[in-house]
Amino acid sequence: MLKWIQVLWPSFLVAMVAEAVFFTVIDPQELYLFGQPVHFGPLATYSIGFLGFWLVCAASSLSTIFLQRGSAELNRRR
Repeated sequence: MLKWIQVLWPSFLVAMVAEAVFFTVIDPQELYLFGQPVHFGPLATYSIGFLGFWLVCAASSLSTIFLQRGSAELNRRR
């Protein structure tokens, strides 16, 4: 449980900052997806954007946790 908290909480905080910066610069009504304009409402666009940022940040935090494993943990037999 502690590892999930170590992954999800920092990624949540960084996703908040990333979304604030991204949507300060980009208007959600001017976004294009695969060459087509996005026809979602602003709240839906913000929500989908936040979840996307959170997934990317969680993957980054998860890879950090994965790479911090020690040799004893990697080489133990089950």
